[in-house]
Amino acid sequence: MARKEPKQRNTARISPGGEEQRRVTAEELLLRLVAAGLHPAAAVDTAGWPPADTAPWREIYRLSAAQGVLAVAYDAALRLPAALRPPKEVLIPWAVNTDRIEHAYGRRAEALETLTAFYARHGMRLMLLKGTGLASLYPIPAHRPCGDIDIWLFGRQREADRLMEKELGIRIDRDVHHHTVFTCKGVPVENHFDFLNIWSHRSNRRLEHQLRRYADDEGVQLAVGKERVWLPSPDFNALYLMRHMAVHFAAVEIGLRHIADWALFLEHDGDRVNWTEIRRIYEQENMHRFADAVTQLCVEWLGVPAARCYDYTRDAELADRILHETLHPAFAEKHPQGGLLAPALFKLRRWWANRWKHRLVYSDSLAGSFAWLCWAHLIRPKSIVK
Repeated sequence: MARKEPKQRNTARISPGGEEQRRVTAEELLLRLVAAGLHPAAAVDTAGWPPADTAPWREIYRLSAAQGVLAVAYDAALRLPAALRPPKEVLIPWAVNTDRIEHAYGRRAEALETLTAFYARHGMRLMLLKGTGLASLYPIPAHRPCGDIDIWLFGRQREADRLMEKELGIRIDRDVHHHTVFTCKGVPVENHFDFLNIWSHRSNRRLEHQLRRYADDEGVQLAVGKERVWLPSPDFNALYLMRHMAVHFAAVEIGLRHIADWALFLEHDGDRVNWTEIRRIYEQENMHRFADAVTQLCVEWLGVPAARCYDYTRDAELADRILHETLHPAFAEKHPQGGLLAPALFKLRRWWANRWKHRLVYSDSLAGSFAWLCWAHLIRPKSIVK
């Protein structure tokens, strides 16, 4: 797909190239591993790579786990020249945890097969959202970690939950705003009746309308056991994945896993997206600078060919800030357990600390968003502790 060179803003930064002239950080080394892990035919960039001692590799390994790319980075680490590979005291636990991710994938696959068969018996179509569906884009699907299974049943969510309770005796948690939650074979499942939490921001209501329209255009099908599930259309994912990433970035944090998802989506489906329309929505909802910066990171760090992307505006300063916030979130406190007051105060402090991110990804005002969030928690008080 033909593409113009990205428009450039006059900002200064350290280029991803030229590592030989300076100390190469653990963060940069991890990014190289992730880029190579996403592209098995590509060699790992070893320019300026440090000796294979323990200290740098411990940090790379720690970061890979925290960023949700442990198994992807492990795949690339095994392709390094022998003299540059991690020492055994790092490689062994890395291999063990990669194996755990593979086993978790297997459990999700079993749960999904059970779900798909159950819904098919009742004449219901199932669409996979987010991570479980995106795993199919990875060179090794089992190396894309997922915590749960997100599904869309084309408007039959509540009926499906009633049947699940009645026939299988599975308890349904209805305390979350835009989906219910239950467990199948030990795997959490989120059954969406909305794609976005329309109670958290007014703008989500507008985007929900767009996503419902795109959801009617089913993407490719994926075989699951004896049945098939649907994957979202490219236009749906271009809007949904970016909004989902933006919401997580503004509210809490994102990891390299989210950016890797976007990179593989661009490579696989970028040439099938109506970018004129999607880009217009990005701009209307004030997501365009965030979307452009994330796309820039995919091109500059994760090996995505620029020709697979839309005509984004390059902003080096913003891209660097987002990358640094991804790798080292400024607000690093952990969600407190128990009670209502401590979690409520924690969320208020986090919201205030992340207000710059809110301004970057939302068209809603800070004051208006705060009022909407307070109302959302009042409607469902248990959402405060989740």
